[in-house]
Amino acid sequence: MEETAPASNRLDRYDRRIISILETEGRLPVTELAKRVGLSKSPCQVRLKRLVDDGYILGFKAVLDMAKIGREHVAFTEVKLSDTTEKALAAFNAAVKRIPEVEQCHMIAGPFDFLLKVRTRDITAYRRILGESISALPHVANTSTYVSMQAVKDGPLDD
Repeated sequence: MEETAPASNRLDRYDRRIISILETEGRLPVTELAKRVGLSKSPCQVRLKRLVDDGYILGFKAVLDMAKIGREHVAFTEVKLSDTTEKALAAFNAAVKRIPEVEQCHMIAGPFDFLLKVRTRDITAYRRILGESISALPHVANTSTYVSMQAVKDGPLDD
């Protein structure tokens, strides 16, 4: 059976350039994107559609000023589970996805099982989410919290 090349090997220099530009400027008009990449508009549009259709580009989003919308408090929560069977992990994973304040959830290899990035209005709101939602997730044995004092880098290309 023939193996397929890794996805990164199927991207040429134009595809990589498109991805690089859109990583920081997701709302760039196709005409400007084409000019920067060195293609005409139509071939650039075809490539962009293929990159989206093939799953290289998962979507486009706005970068928000969290302080202005009242969600500037960031806490990182370590979560240790009482049960790590596949069934328990699946239950935890499904439930944690339903908590809007949990911005990220990563399974960790180490002394705890998951690391959550939780974004709320303030420490009082975080404490409520921790007590009412995170601690009530399936199989949570204990948690530890680390409060962020400042985001030095909060994206792939922060200044």
